[in-house]
Amino acid sequence: MGEWPEGWARDTRGGRREAGDRARAAAPSGAGQRPPADPTQVLPPSTREYGPQRGAHPPPPFANRRPRRRRGGGGVLRRVVTVLLVLVLLLLVLFLYFYSRIDKVDALQDYEGRPADRPGQTWLLVGSDSREGLSEEERQRLRAGRAEGRRTDTIILLHKPSGGGPATMVSLPRDSYVPIPGRGRNKLNAAYAFGGAPLLARTVEQVTGIRLDHYTEIGFGGFVGVVDAIGGVELCPKRAIQDRRARLDVEAGCQEMEGPTALGYVRARYFDPKGDLGRVERQQEFLGAIIDKSTSPGVLLNPFRLVPLGNATTDALTIDEEDGPVDLVRFALVMRAVSGKEGVRTTVPVADPNFSSPVGSAVRWDRDEALRLFRSLD
Repeated sequence: MGEWPEGWARDTRGGRREAGDRARAAAPSGAGQRPPADPTQVLPPSTREYGPQRGAHPPPPFANRRPRRRRGGGGVLRRVVTVLLVLVLLLLVLFLYFYSRIDKVDALQDYEGRPADRPGQTWLLVGSDSREGLSEEERQRLRAGRAEGRRTDTIILLHKPSGGGPATMVSLPRDSYVPIPGRGRNKLNAAYAFGGAPLLARTVEQVTGIRLDHYTEIGFGGFVGVVDAIGGVELCPKRAIQDRRARLDVEAGCQEMEGPTALGYVRARYFDPKGDLGRVERQQEFLGAIIDKSTSPGVLLNPFRLVPLGNATTDALTIDEEDGPVDLVRFALVMRAVSGKEGVRTTVPVADPNFSSPVGSAVRWDRDEALRLFRSLD
């Protein structure tokens, strides 16, 4: 019992190896031998033999998993596009809401002898200084004085040519001495006092020979509300201004002006040796500044600026009853274009800025030069 069978040794592993060697030696050549491994064939993981008996090592973790695909930029791009579309939709809804609140007037009426249609688009832009509806506190804040009735301080032609040329802004001084249909000759702003927007529009068409396509009017307090809504505008007086009637006291140089100060700067004329013509220049400066800032990303993308701006604008704005939302957008774009470097800002040619007329000191146009200017607006 103590002896091992022939051919076996006490070392079980070693004995077995010896027995296996003798058996292989006795077997025919090639029998019992594994064929050489084919390096091009890889056994699936389920058929591989691992373990310390074979001297192999297990594969590293996740060695047989397919690499994950990295997410491309498509997902980020889709999210950005979605956000932009939502913002555009919100702005569109907000714009249509504000448009629905704007007052409309039948300003551009047909009449016998009305100028024919011309290429391009022409707006009549009017700044009304009517005090109607202002409380005593508002009169004090706006330095509006005690004047009654309907007046206009600002009368501007805004033209966009059909051929894609630069937009043009032509100021018509309010004291221009012109014929008013059915009223004889008088100052231009008297047409608004006599017959409101329709008579003013007809008067402008008759003296310029240009058929108006659109009418836009902003009320006295509207300027102040718009300026305050966008946080003030930068204006650049060339010299210090002190005007007791306008309650204006500002230093020379560029500076931010809040609503009442900006309105006083635009309306004041008694300090200015140019009188009404000097005020026209400041009106153009003011309109350019307010359009630049109100259409800037800092306002359009800021709801705390955009919503008050929309409320202030729609409360003060009046447009022709035929003007739709698209016309309002076009007006804003043309105003922005004319306030830029490519736009043209001018005043109707004047022969006598202090013309003595039956209705007081007025502005007399250089009729030939004025007609040449108006005919160039195609």
